[in-house]
Amino acid sequence: MKEALYYKKLPNLKVQCELCPHFCVIASNEIGTCKVRKNLDGKLLVLNYAKTVTISIDPMEKKPLFHFYPGEKILSIGPNSCNLSCDFCQNYSISQFEVPTQNLSLKSLLQICKKNKSGFVAFTYTEPITWYEYILDASKFLHTNDIKTVMVTNGFINPEPLKELLPHIDAMNIDLKSMDDDFYRRLCGGRLSPVLDTIKEAAKHCHVEVTNLLITGENDSEENIRDLVDFVEKIDANIPLHFSKYFPQYKRANPPTPTSSLNMGYNIAREKLKYVFLGNVLFQNHTNCPNCGELLIKREFHIKNYIKNNKCPDCNHLIYGKFD
Repeated sequence: MKEALYYKKLPNLKVQCELCPHFCVIASNEIGTCKVRKNLDGKLLVLNYAKTVTISIDPMEKKPLFHFYPGEKILSIGPNSCNLSCDFCQNYSISQFEVPTQNLSLKSLLQICKKNKSGFVAFTYTEPITWYEYILDASKFLHTNDIKTVMVTNGFINPEPLKELLPHIDAMNIDLKSMDDDFYRRLCGGRLSPVLDTIKEAAKHCHVEVTNLLITGENDSEENIRDLVDFVEKIDANIPLHFSKYFPQYKRANPPTPTSSLNMGYNIAREKLKYVFLGNVLFQNHTNCPNCGELLIKREFHIKNYIKNNKCPDCNHLIYGKFD
């Protein structure tokens, strides 16, 4: 166990965690909402430091990151925890319940990267924010060894820990679940505004892509989609936006997202955003130049990237992302 960062001590051996917007007040020998930060006699300890539920090699596109070194393989690891409780969670078995983990020291992590010839590590699968201390240490260590870092996150973190972490993260895919605060409170046990703040801040420091899982009857209205697109556009119309198809999972039995909803999201987003993609489906996954329409990245069974020096080879338009 390791002492947690970002907490304060309170009377009667209580502590208040300041990592995420829950601001959990934790009595002695109790744990916080994320289930991996424990108060031991007035000291907040991290129970999951260097413990991962899995070690996998994935395509970069699976994160999903479509404009960050397309076609590369990325080593993916994740903690057994989450600071939200989404009733539609696609990875609920490892985010909401305790499962076996394996220790992964920084040295071992580097060795696995070298063995698999991967220059990238993703903190993903569950919620890496709850793995904060390990990610902070690992990201600094990986950067000294020329390995880039990625977070796939719900964005539910406080500003100060985020600012400390961002210089050591190369890319983020941030899950923006809805533009409705009631959705976050009712279905996720969280709030909207901290996620919006995270996206705004992250976009200043690293490569960012945004994912929205369209859940039938919950966040797939035209109004919700337009609000989300408007928010992304105000930050940067170049930020890639992924609409993903929902399937019934965990506690939610809504029907799978119909193709009509995905198409509506795609068409609305394309009015204002330059790069829009659909996830968990087999169409609308190529990247075309927003200036001349030239095919730039072809995503089928293999990835073909025609971008040169971050520019369209046909019209020389600068393309948002990291490609070389």
